[in-house]
Amino acid sequence: MEKTQRNYFSATRISIIAMFSTLAGVLYAFGFPIAAAFPAWLELNFSDIPALIGTFALGPLSGGIIVFVKVLIKLIIKGTSTVFVGELADLLVGMAFVVPAGLIYKRRRTFKGALAGMGAGMFCSVALSILANWLVLVPFYRQLLFHGSWDPLVGSMQALFGAGCDEGTFYTFYLWCSVLPFNAMRCLIAIAVTLPVYKHVSRLINRLNAKLSPKEKEDGESAMEDNKEKEGGESAMEDNKRVIIIACISAGVVLLLVAGALLRYFLS
Repeated sequence: MEKTQRNYFSATRISIIAMFSTLAGVLYAFGFPIAAAFPAWLELNFSDIPALIGTFALGPLSGGIIVFVKVLIKLIIKGTSTVFVGELADLLVGMAFVVPAGLIYKRRRTFKGALAGMGAGMFCSVALSILANWLVLVPFYRQLLFHGSWDPLVGSMQALFGAGCDEGTFYTFYLWCSVLPFNAMRCLIAIAVTLPVYKHVSRLINRLNAKLSPKEKEDGESAMEDNKEKEGGESAMEDNKRVIIIACISAGVVLLLVAGALLRYFLS
């Protein structure tokens, strides 16, 4: 167990996580609104695609890290216009999309398993987006940006759905006519792109997982290796030092991204 945990965040895995995170962060920063169909604050981006592929390649934990780091990268590149409420929403729905998909695919490493995982991830992401907007995000967004006023939110929705949308019916229109279809579309786009890509790179993904995952050993081999490990204590210490160094560097990079995002917000 200790060896599995020690080898999980190898230099190879961390570098691949960084690659997918950077790509996802850049795509996230170039999001755009679809003004004819959704409120302006719902911006479509394609960052779920590398996050989903990275999850299939590296596992659900790595997928969650990719989603988290992509949000930090976007904040560095573009900053926030929603006092971090929009980024919190994207973090939650992104996690809800890739983590269930990765957990299911980890147990069933087949095309059907990938399809089932993406379907489950889409359901979780859309469901969480509705609940989070209803219970947390809209109240915080309204209070932080508009000091509790409904007028800007209702006005944006009336431009799309007419005068029938008011304070009393806002959630009905917003949750079921905007949040649900928007997040379903976001997930479907990621699935539509990932499926054909998955067919062509499935062998590469399997080889990658085989390379990154520690191999199970037979009892005899394990016993012999245990003896070697006892005799070669210095080698084990070097491995531990390498893992500690990699972990410290990774933590430092994440802290720098957080600090940069906060500085950009407070100095802008």
